[in-house]
Amino acid sequence: MATVWSRREWLALLGSLGVGNAVFHRALVATAAQMPGEGITPEMVKNAEWIAGITLSDSQRRAVANRLTASLRQLRQLRDTPVGYDVPPALLFTPAPGPMTGGMERGQVQPSPLPEPLRRPKSDTDLAYLPVHQLAELLRSRQVSSVELTRLYLERLRKYDPALLCVVTLTEELALRQAEQADREIAAGRYRGPLHGIPWVAKDLIAYPGYRTTWGAEPFREQRLEQKATVAARLEEAGAVLVAKTSLGALAQGDQWFGGQTRNPWNPKQGSSGSSAGTAAAVAAGLAAFGLGSETLGSIISPSIRCGVTGLRPTFGRVSRYGCMPLAWSLDKIGPMARCVEDCALILGAIHGADPRDPTTVTRPFHWPGKKPLRELRVGYFEDKGLATAEADLKILRSLGVQLVPIHLPGRLAQAVVGIILEAEAATVFDDLTRSGIQQGIGNWAITFRRARFHTAVDYLRAQRLRTTLMHQMQQLFEKIDLYVGGNDLALTNLTGHPSISLPNGFTSAGTPTAITFTGSLFGETDLLTLAQAYQEATGYHRRRPPEEKWVPLDKPPPEKQ
Repeated sequence: MATVWSRREWLALLGSLGVGNAVFHRALVATAAQMPGEGITPEMVKNAEWIAGITLSDSQRRAVANRLTASLRQLRQLRDTPVGYDVPPALLFTPAPGPMTGGMERGQVQPSPLPEPLRRPKSDTDLAYLPVHQLAELLRSRQVSSVELTRLYLERLRKYDPALLCVVTLTEELALRQAEQADREIAAGRYRGPLHGIPWVAKDLIAYPGYRTTWGAEPFREQRLEQKATVAARLEEAGAVLVAKTSLGALAQGDQWFGGQTRNPWNPKQGSSGSSAGTAAAVAAGLAAFGLGSETLGSIISPSIRCGVTGLRPTFGRVSRYGCMPLAWSLDKIGPMARCVEDCALILGAIHGADPRDPTTVTRPFHWPGKKPLRELRVGYFEDKGLATAEADLKILRSLGVQLVPIHLPGRLAQAVVGIILEAEAATVFDDLTRSGIQQGIGNWAITFRRARFHTAVDYLRAQRLRTTLMHQMQQLFEKIDLYVGGNDLALTNLTGHPSISLPNGFTSAGTPTAITFTGSLFGETDLLTLAQAYQEATGYHRRRPPEEKWVPLDKPPPEKQ
């Protein structure tokens, strides 16, 4: 008996196979609907050859037509089988070409020595803007309690979120419970380390039981995931206190979410960039001591630049993504956003390492503070027109004593390669949204997801092969250097998995921050952060604060408490 296919099923089949354009699909489906017993004909295949970039013989067209007809049944079986958002494909990306080497040592991480004894600031505002490593000393010496610090940040979150739109949910009950426990332990001499009792915020794609994890998108606004993300669990083990879930652009793109547009504390008329929008704004505004963001193609680095915070995107595989929204399995990374490089190092020390629930993760040594003298670091810089490293930045690097080496990046194809990979993987993650017709409340993703269905498997895998070529080219580059400064490299380094850090590097005439980035070798965060810290201390731009008097409420009620 002949199978009768619906118009929608025909369109889905053709879209998944990358055959034809939208207008052609409609005509082809209308023709096929009149011949339900024949299915796809050789003539239809001939008319679609232009989009595939091939020319077939008559016998080949017949064979392809028969295979396409049979594919529909297979595709219907696949699509009728539910797959959870937490299920990755049976393919793993590793950024290091060749076999993985190295032991399972985590490394030793401890705060850098303070230059002089620390005393509690006189004002609560000054206290709120202290970096993690200084707050840690105040907590350890019991000059301030975790409960006191937590209440301060909760108050600031409630007060300033109506202007900045950076909070999805306050986790007040949890935070006070964790803070009380931290105070009891510290008083009893059970000090866990530099994050013990420190309040932090989580980008709202990081799951925590009992609270919503909305992914910034209307279709998931009430979503509750009862798993605890590994990064949240590790920070909890370190004694940190979760005070809020912060905003992200819908499905991790931009700074527009279902609550509005997250604002830049330096200029609230401007968005905070994304997608780690809320974490960047909250840290910059002194609403938390630090936060976690995520990056697939710039979502830690970009808002860190815009909001004037220090943001670290670790090496791919350094930090577990378990319990965090997937966007592109072979690109996603989780990293810290804080007030200074020292803080990022302490946070990375707590969250890095292998996790069996994220099979891409590995344990590689991370030591802090770094022991290598600055004079031994080989630092690449750019002379290319339009990409040249600023002479003022090079002057500072020369004063630090590093070895400067002119370089060129191999990223000519990086943007095209990352575009195909990101779109194909993201469209796969959210395939259910596309097939159910959901277009509202997900930002600009709807058209991207539809477009990605026209990427063929052959094109996706070719992009991955070109990615391998870029990885080998970067490996050759890092045989000459330890890290480099600057470079328009978000596409390239997110493909190859290299770590980058952004830190404030001055201000525009309008008073908004500028930034400088450094990129290190794979799992070379120690050298990367060693130089970044030295540069930061030499310039001091990270100590400036945004103007709180400009934070005028935007007619939004205080953030929800759960």
